Amino acid sequence: MEKLHEHGSCFVCGEANPNSMGVQWYFDDDKKIEANFIFTSQHQGPPGYVHGGASAAVLDEAMGLAIWQAGYRAVTVNLMIDYRKPVPLGEPIRIRGAMSGKAEKRIETSGEILLPDGSVAVFAKGIYAEGAHFLDQDAIRKFEMEK
Repeated sequence: MEKLHEHGSCFVCGEANPNSMGVQWYFDDDKKIEANFIFTSQHQGPPGYVHGGASAAVLDEAMGLAIWQAGYRAVTVNLMIDYRKPVPLGEPIRIRGAMSGKAEKRIETSGEILLPDGSVAVFAKGIYAEGAHFLDQDAIRKFEMEK
């Protein structure tokens, strides 16, 4: 696994954002994205557990990064989140994301949050629309130059 370079003020992983969640991403030769992470009290929903929105944010980021690593520039169109088990605060979890298909400008993804025992706590599917025109072109150029 290779560490993905830092990319600005991203809410989930940007080092330039003082409020970033601080996730550090890695990718493999198949462009799959992965991170080991520990949610803290800043991510709390129900007492002792992660807020569903925090889970959704890291999964959206993992799946979106898988698309970017595959060379596409896309934006989220739809997220389906299946909350199977509560994610405890303060325990190491694993986040995974992968591109699962592409048809014309529609890109499909999947992602999951795994608990320390390897069980899936949160599963996600995403649909993204290819279209760099939705994005800040200066930011894209900077991202490409840092690769």
